[in-house]
Amino acid sequence: MKLLLIEDEEKISSYINTALREQGYNVDVCADGREGLFLATEMDYDAIILDVMLPSMDGYTVITSLRKLKQTPVLMLSARGSLDERVKGLRLGADDYLTKPFSLIELVARIQALLRRRPTDGLDISQLQVHNLQLDLLARKVYRNGTRIDLTQKEFALLSLLARHQGEVLSKMMIAEQVWDMNFESDANIVEVAIKRLRAKIDSPFEEKLLHTVRGMGYILEYRNEDPGKMSAYV
Repeated sequence: MKLLLIEDEEKISSYINTALREQGYNVDVCADGREGLFLATEMDYDAIILDVMLPSMDGYTVITSLRKLKQTPVLMLSARGSLDERVKGLRLGADDYLTKPFSLIELVARIQALLRRRPTDGLDISQLQVHNLQLDLLARKVYRNGTRIDLTQKEFALLSLLARHQGEVLSKMMIAEQVWDMNFESDANIVEVAIKRLRAKIDSPFEEKLLHTVRGMGYILEYRNEDPGKMSAYV
């Protein structure tokens, strides 16, 4: 899952970033309110951690502007712990409010709670399924035909991205931005290698193939019950 952390205190930002990455989350970090709003509206995140006191645009303005466009779950952070401040943040659209100083364990638990109750067309966001491939996003487990498949952290992030966009073609650049880093500039071959390794685990041992390459476009995860001869653009 991909999270956005908008926090200008470098030490706090570093602690939160480290804690979330240790839990397997992919985290984008910025220290400016206006930049944070841009990222929150232009990119797709599973949840956002938003500080109140920020340069250029405070957290209350960010959440107000964000809610006009998106309903991404938001956990607000603030040294202001008064009842009025907490109520203000929640009324403006925050899903939760955590007062500084806080425990990293509590912060991670609150993020996990937000992700568990986030609606996705009435379905449980913690569970994804593509044909006989099942993903448990919270437990970070993958099964196919009931058989457990062990994946690395990046392989799981790649598979969950493809599963959330099942039936859609994702380009190498889109995958690189979401799974590795939004400013990804390295050799795109890393995506091809990751796809090859993932395919060897989730497809090669099974007769029906789910992970397909669309020549000149990218990759798609979907089940096709069609004549392979009619799918010449796919491999």
